[in-house]
Amino acid sequence: MNRLTATEPSELTGKRLEPGTRARLIGRANAFWLPVVTLWHRELVRFWRQKSRVLGVVASPLVFWLLIGYGSGDLGRFFAGALVLTVLFSAIFSTISIIEDRREGFLLSMMVSPASRVSIALGKILGASTLAWIQGLIFLAFAPLAGVHLSSPDLLPLVLVVFLVSFTLTGLGFVIAWRMNSTQGFHAVMNLLLVPMWMVSGSLFPMSTAHGWVRALMWINPLTYSIAALNHLLHLDSGPRLSLSLAVTCSFGLLLLILSGALANQKTTHSSA
Repeated sequence: MNRLTATEPSELTGKRLEPGTRARLIGRANAFWLPVVTLWHRELVRFWRQKSRVLGVVASPLVFWLLIGYGSGDLGRFFAGALVLTVLFSAIFSTISIIEDRREGFLLSMMVSPASRVSIALGKILGASTLAWIQGLIFLAFAPLAGVHLSSPDLLPLVLVVFLVSFTLTGLGFVIAWRMNSTQGFHAVMNLLLVPMWMVSGSLFPMSTAHGWVRALMWINPLTYSIAALNHLLHLDSGPRLSLSLAVTCSFGLLLLILSGALANQKTTHSSA
């Protein structure tokens, strides 16, 4: 296929792209994606300097999973829930950096820069979700202990769904952390919201055995569908259909991304610690 030049008609529009127009389009793309890549890289570098976070994030769900799994005699039943808990802990620890960046003045300097606020939000979410994804993959290495033996065709969909769950939970953490000035308040809200949200997601008991209002909560809980999608791909007991689970998880992640961009685009942000 011949490369489209600046003066050739576009196959999509049938119009010629003037050199100045093309340069402006490239400049706008660079202006948006450069902050995204920079903030993504910054999150990875910060994490590399705090390697103890890997032990804290992965070890806690691992111990929790082994105790409950061996105690009940069914490691496989709780594996997907422990995997999501690993991603959840990582999302919580990573999005705390938003509060720290505000306290140190870095966030405010980014907000007054020419960079798009939507690109700032996307860069923070992508960086934190990448870290959560990596730590989720580390936990996934313990799948053989749960009796899960994955073939090569199973790996790519599973890796992608783990990233999708990581992105969704990080987006939720971003939305909560963006308006907070206190790490103590952030932890309190996350514990009040996300821990019960995880408990009624099918991590501890299946929807088929739930009763009353707890069962209703499980139906409207987006994490229920994340757990179900992972269970489908791990060939474990599952709840809602895979197609429905993926649709709900994707929709929830997209909604949180839009909400994050809207929050970042607001004219004011808190500056006090």
